[in-house]
Amino acid sequence: MIEYIVAWYKEKFADPHVVSLTLFIVATFLILYFFSDLLMPVMVAIVLAFLLEGPVKRFTKLGLKRNYSVIVVMLIFTGVGLLTLLGFIPVLWQQTSNLVQEVPNMLSKGNAYLLHLPEEYPELVQADQIASVIAAVKTKLLEWGQLILEVSLNSISDVVALLIYLILVPLMVFFFLKDKSDMLTNLARFLPKERRLTSQVATEMHQQIHNYIRGKVIEIIIIGVASTVAFALLDLRYSVLLGALVGLSVLVPYVGATVVTIPVVLVALFQWGVSPEFGYVMLAYGIIQIIDGNILVPLLFSEAVNLHPVAIIIAVILFGGLWGFWGVFFAIPLATLVKAIINAWPEADDIKSAQSS
Repeated sequence: MIEYIVAWYKEKFADPHVVSLTLFIVATFLILYFFSDLLMPVMVAIVLAFLLEGPVKRFTKLGLKRNYSVIVVMLIFTGVGLLTLLGFIPVLWQQTSNLVQEVPNMLSKGNAYLLHLPEEYPELVQADQIASVIAAVKTKLLEWGQLILEVSLNSISDVVALLIYLILVPLMVFFFLKDKSDMLTNLARFLPKERRLTSQVATEMHQQIHNYIRGKVIEIIIIGVASTVAFALLDLRYSVLLGALVGLSVLVPYVGATVVTIPVVLVALFQWGVSPEFGYVMLAYGIIQIIDGNILVPLLFSEAVNLHPVAIIIAVILFGGLWGFWGVFFAIPLATLVKAIINAWPEADDIKSAQSS
């Protein structure tokens, strides 16, 4: 057994470039796994700097020096961020609080409707079945209430974290953009010289991640705005909140659209009941989902590496469990990274030829 393991190790890790790639992957994973909470502002700043690098390059091509291009892009980014915080967030918060206050009324209506079902459909629905369903719902609501209370008790630490994000993240983004070349040069000094495979994987993933992040941000904005406008035109309550949820649901492929359908259906159902207005909302929501799946996704992610749906779902579950929201956001790029590593990993014949040369 030991001889077999030793032979396998010599076969797979005889190439020093393979060892460098393996050590780099393991070190990065361990750092993110154990220090992800501490490094999360840094990771957010890196992501934003990665997104803003494209506009900086465009201004540079127009003739501006890089430092001036960085300043212009940061001013635009800060202005858009302030407009979002001052204009969008208060409306979102107000609609969320209104919805929370209306939940007891919705529950009472739902309870009355369920209790009335055995009278209308005695052959299909029994009273004890309804009672068990109501008991299960009440138990689940108590659990959610305790969770909300715990979150509210931790609100002070959340405010502090938000202030850190609002102050430190823009500063780090500015310096990441301004001193990008110097930082990359200094980082390369600590990497091993035998890093051909690492550079190959990094080059392959750079464009893939850029296309994914850019496409995902555009998709969130388009779907969120379209849903908000459609819900507002149809006079659906909490249109901004529901539109934001629909926009964010595209972060989780397949699962997100299914989950966010529940609040949309419930709000429309409690507002109008089974009526033509309810049908119009469902029709508009269905059209938006069809446009997203059949037009936006192929258009925005045409350059992305194709992944099997099972691989995407496993990546969402795995990386989401490890790193929460950002794990879900980067699930597809991380899955693509794993695929790129597998494709770049040399075969035994390649290793032997590299050794002989």
